[in-house]
Amino acid sequence: MMTLLLLCSFGYAAAQKQAEIKFDKKTHDFGKFSESDAVQKCTFTFTNVGDAPLVINQAVASCGCTVPQYTKSPIAPGQKGTIEVTYNGAGKIPGHFKKSITVRTNGLTEMTRLYVEGDMTE
Repeated sequence: MMTLLLLCSFGYAAAQKQAEIKFDKKTHDFGKFSESDAVQKCTFTFTNVGDAPLVINQAVASCGCTVPQYTKSPIAPGQKGTIEVTYNGAGKIPGHFKKSITVRTNGLTEMTRLYVEGDMTE
């Protein structure tokens, strides 16, 4: 009986391990840029501050003009990963924009929203 209780408590303790994503920043402002230089890129860096491997299941942008690329392999506890975002304003109306990228993980925080914004001038 005691052995069973001990095994169950070890199983419970192991189940408590969880990944957790922490971003250095959640918004990137490209500032002002010209329509002739319409493609802008930035990188969001994150750390797995949890105690289990972190997996990004998906990163989806609010619009086809914004494309996220992310670390596909599991991120070990304490390690860093990146999400690179490319904004392409070609063919878009000049002016202010703000786009979101929804990041889904296996972590304690299952969903995080990142934002890119800027002002494209003619």
